Amino acid sequence: MELYKVEALLEKYFDGETSIAEENELQDYFSTQQVAPHLEKYIAIFNHFAVAKEQQFEQEIPGLQIQKDESRNHKRNLAWISIAASVVVLMGIGTYVFYNSEPVNNSKDLGTYDDPEVAFKETQKALSLLSKNVNVGIESVKYVEEYQIAKNKVFRKTKNKSRGI
Repeated sequence: MELYKVEALLEKYFDGETSIAEENELQDYFSTQQVAPHLEKYIAIFNHFAVAKEQQFEQEIPGLQIQKDESRNHKRNLAWISIAASVVVLMGIGTYVFYNSEPVNNSKDLGTYDDPEVAFKETQKALSLLSKNVNVGIESVKYVEEYQIAKNKVFRKTKNKSRGI
């Protein structure tokens, strides 16, 4: 390669304007034995790039193993934290139910009365309530009966009209 072309490529290289093909030309030039004496200081740079391409990193990175262990510990800690949170929530619900529930009446008093007059009045109240609810049900049955009568009138008229045709 001509000396002036090599110097021009070096100028472009250090300005960051060379293409990959031009950089390959420079590497080829500096890998030969015919390098100009004033350019010998650049041999180390371009030979280093050629050696670095072939070099493979084979050692294990110690920080990477620590990160793997930390992520495993982090997952384990997260599992224990979620279990502890669940236990706390269940204990909170249990405490709320225990302190805010009404006591169950375990007595044998199931609405029995010692005084017959009080028992009679309470029975009348219960039967009156039942009677009101039954009367509401009977009123709704009256509407169903009226609907049934109207339906029968309509369907009888259509049956008679269809016979005549």
